[in-house]
Amino acid sequence: MGAGAPHGAGGPADGGREGGGLRASLSGLTTRGRSFLAAGIAAAACAYVLGQGELLRVGLLLAVLPLICVYALHRTRHRVAGSRRLTPDRVPAGGEARVQLRMSNTSRLPTGLLMLQDRVPYVLGPRPRFVLDRVEPGGRREVSYRVRSDLRGRYPLGPLQLRLTDPFGLVELTRSFSTYDTLTVVPRTEPLPPVRLAAEASGYGDGTRRSLALAGDDDVIPRGYRRGDDLRRVHWRSTARYGELMVRREEQPQRSKATVLLDTRRLAFEGAGPDSAFEWAVSGAASTLVHLLEQGFSVRLLTDTGDCVPGSGGGFEGRGFSAGGQDSAAAAGLMMDTLAVVGHSDGAGLSRAYDAVRGGGFGGAGGEGLLVAFFGDLDDVQTELAARMRQRTGAAVAFVLDSAAWGGLPAQAPAALEERLRRLRDAGWTALAAPPGAAFGEVWRQAGTSPLGTGSSGGRT
Repeated sequence: MGAGAPHGAGGPADGGREGGGLRASLSGLTTRGRSFLAAGIAAAACAYVLGQGELLRVGLLLAVLPLICVYALHRTRHRVAGSRRLTPDRVPAGGEARVQLRMSNTSRLPTGLLMLQDRVPYVLGPRPRFVLDRVEPGGRREVSYRVRSDLRGRYPLGPLQLRLTDPFGLVELTRSFSTYDTLTVVPRTEPLPPVRLAAEASGYGDGTRRSLALAGDDDVIPRGYRRGDDLRRVHWRSTARYGELMVRREEQPQRSKATVLLDTRRLAFEGAGPDSAFEWAVSGAASTLVHLLEQGFSVRLLTDTGDCVPGSGGGFEGRGFSAGGQDSAAAAGLMMDTLAVVGHSDGAGLSRAYDAVRGGGFGGAGGEGLLVAFFGDLDDVQTELAARMRQRTGAAVAFVLDSAAWGGLPAQAPAALEERLRRLRDAGWTALAAPPGAAFGEVWRQAGTSPLGTGSSGGRT
């Protein structure tokens, strides 16, 4: 559902799930209701023994009143409808979403006091509770609350619980609606400055992709007319053949491709929490994806497990790259949703990621694609494997994190980290160390000003 659309719409409170029926509703008698019922039975028994007719009437009134309230609430709960509106349903970490609850009385009788409670995970804040006065027949009430999380993830909201009471306080019934909603908390993103990277082309290249034959009019592949098309491009022969207005296709600009590689190995990252090295890498990958899509790149997200988002097929370009237009927006949402729930993998190496990069998808002799990688701790073997990834790409930028230093633990020897960076640079990478607490926008800017980050053939990204 889109943001702002009514969620959890409609139905009545689901009483059957909690043992519906009048017999189950009797369990909702409060202490006062049970006292009334006991007093009525006792009075009726005394009236029978003593032969007092007036006392019998009083006893019957005391005993029947709680039963009438049970029946009334049992009928009312089937005529109270609820809905939930979540705006928006995808927020960045630290952002707020607004949840609006609406209760409607669809019966011909007013309700008693209503108490609402919505179930939310503890990371989103305290459980919201509301008390509503009686709702007139056909009336409705609306309340709202806000949720916020500093931790990315997907969090269920609901079910909405409704507690009804009668005006005398004799009966109290708790029922739940059956609908849930999901709030997706995606990683924080930073606006990135345009920088020039070595051997990297702009998102839309100068070359064109001529997939159509140019031998003559008979070889032209037309498409349907769209509002705003130049009428000079109308292909009359196809129009006559298909019975609708057809126009010649335009040559489409070739879109440069980019891969964002995220290292998720558990052994490569230490520590947890919003300020950990892994969360910095996830946020950096999200910022890079958004930035490259805005610059017109076809982008894919790749992890050390070899998983690619978007996957091949599904309406996107081959080998898992995003396409343009609406498909690009859909791919961006899919990648951000993936980053919202990505966790540590149990893999020990980058071999699967290397195979995915080696599998191609960059196109052109020598490769034209941009590779941006976020690595955790690298040993000698993984450093060599990462260096070889550069052979299949155009420009390659690596951000290497020392997770021990991020976690406040003794960092690895500066000489060892610098040696790994040097080996990556010797292979053609623009390799940078990400110090603890660094702003990703500033580290990104350094990638364009480093010695390997400039080049005459580079575009701006």
